[in-house]
Amino acid sequence: MRVRVATTTVLGITAALLAVPACSTDTTGTKPDTAASAHTAKPADAAQQAAPLTSAALETRLLDQSDLGSNYLRKPEHPTQHDDITVIGCPALSELGGDAATGGTLTFPHKAKATFTYGGSSSELSEELYSDSATKLSDGIGRIFDAMTGCPTYQVVAGGTPIDMASQKLPTPHGLGDEQWSQLLTFSTAGRSTVVKQTAIRDGSLLLIVSGSPALVDRHLDKALTKATAAS
Repeated sequence: MRVRVATTTVLGITAALLAVPACSTDTTGTKPDTAASAHTAKPADAAQQAAPLTSAALETRLLDQSDLGSNYLRKPEHPTQHDDITVIGCPALSELGGDAATGGTLTFPHKAKATFTYGGSSSELSEELYSDSATKLSDGIGRIFDAMTGCPTYQVVAGGTPIDMASQKLPTPHGLGDEQWSQLLTFSTAGRSTVVKQTAIRDGSLLLIVSGSPALVDRHLDKALTKATAAS
């Protein structure tokens, strides 16, 4: 499978695959409890029927430096660039098609994103907010997480650079939102390995994805969800 993807989706659902050449080793975090489910859900309720939020409204719900502290610096957004991506050894991702394998299915009509570096190091924290119907959000993010965690190891070739991938389900943050997904990605290239945690929470018509250094994700996930849903 050979596709075109946007490299601006760094630390999105599969953006870690594209960011590897620019990232240094980050092994912060603890061993996951692999026995726990990577996805939990609550019964449907009226909140799921809420009208989608606009991108402008989502932007105001993102974490900012005042929420995170002085050690965090927001990264500027870069113009969209594209690399050829080949996925090897993961039939589940291949069956979903190129867009799904590289995060391209996250093209919900309403979205906002912010990425921060921490303490001048290579550690990063990325927050993405999407809004659409509850069904579309659940189906879109669920299929990608299921496919990725269904392949413990695989390889991608991004712009000619081979990247060895390992994915692992993580315990989900119970009690947050209506549905939750979480995984740990380890990707290695040119003798370097990087660990990225990705946790997604759907709350009604809003989808939150927090990605980055495992310790930073754990530290700020609750805060991100609280701000994202404060006015819901």
